[in-house]
Amino acid sequence: MVLDLTPSRLRPRDVLRTGGAGLRTRPLRAFLSALGIAIGIAAMVAVVGISASGRARLDEQLAALGTNLLTVAPGDRLSGGSAVLPVESVAMISRIGPVERVAATGKVTGAKVYRNDRIPEVQSGGLSVQAAHLDLPGTVGASLTSGTWLNAATAGYPTAVLGSTAARSLGVGAVGQGVQVQLGGRPFTVIGVLEPVTLVPSLDTAALVGWAAAESYLDFDGHPTTVYTRSADAAVEAVRGVLAATANPLAPNEVDVSRPSDALAARQATDRAFTGLLLGLGAVALLVGGVGVANTMVISVLERRAEIGLRRSLGATRGQVRLQFLAESLLLSALGGLGGVVLGSAVTTVYAGMRSWPPVVPVWSSAGGLAATLLVGAVAGLYPAVRAARLSPTEALAAP
Repeated sequence: MVLDLTPSRLRPRDVLRTGGAGLRTRPLRAFLSALGIAIGIAAMVAVVGISASGRARLDEQLAALGTNLLTVAPGDRLSGGSAVLPVESVAMISRIGPVERVAATGKVTGAKVYRNDRIPEVQSGGLSVQAAHLDLPGTVGASLTSGTWLNAATAGYPTAVLGSTAARSLGVGAVGQGVQVQLGGRPFTVIGVLEPVTLVPSLDTAALVGWAAAESYLDFDGHPTTVYTRSADAAVEAVRGVLAATANPLAPNEVDVSRPSDALAARQATDRAFTGLLLGLGAVALLVGGVGVANTMVISVLERRAEIGLRRSLGATRGQVRLQFLAESLLLSALGGLGGVVLGSAVTTVYAGMRSWPPVVPVWSSAGGLAATLLVGAVAGLYPAVRAARLSPTEALAAP
């Protein structure tokens, strides 16, 4: 009779059961080790999720406001000093075929903004007075939080619409009968307050008055300082190429043309760079968690030498012992990874909800986080598994 001494193979279910036994017998230690992994993964998922949610909100804003807004402003003269846009520049720009809307603002030089005539002159708060065309809100995508915008009837009288920051600085919460501010030493009645203007933040710190009123009451010279245009989406670049020459044919080199949405795109790129830095910090936290898993597995091997010796004496091979401890390390890391993904997704959802952003957790970040935990678990558990497999049965059973 010939005995078959070939060791039996462990099925995947048996590997999971034997690997999970070590975690069940030491739940507190397993929890603390998994927590280290979870913190690292949660940090990475939350950073990616919050960044993606912010970009989604920015994309929503750009979709609502449009990327076809172009601005024209005077640049610098070659001989020195600031250039000036011609008074006719708005009318000339409006004749460009693909241009759909045109509006302008003109800074009223020397006019300062005060709540009343008893405020010291030095406390102007950095606010400006700007003459505005009547179709400015529709062109730049501005809306009112209170009151009404200038119209043909009010644009020639001392009335003003305040930007959001200007209204807050002047203590004007809402428009009411008789609310006035001092512009250039004259009282102007406030008829409206703007919401923050995303694409043109300079309007937030301005008191806007009608073009005719600025000329009549504030000695405005009539030259626009910024012209805003909306063009057909397909023709934006073509319009951008001819704006300078159209606005000032005699000196196109003294005209600056910009696209406000480019500034938002640049801010998005900056956010991505910052996200990369935070991801690096998350990776460090994940590495620390991996060290914790390795430490737990090494201690587990030292404490379970008798168990290893018993299994070896009952016929377990070195490979089976090695597989048992490697599976235990992978399970420990996987638990931490799953917990980290859930925690990071929860943090992203809560933060996005507080900022009124759409919560976005990219699938690749969750899948990448789990893959990273398994890699960390494999690396962290490799040495303890090999060390456990090298123990001979007699040496392990003789250990105290």
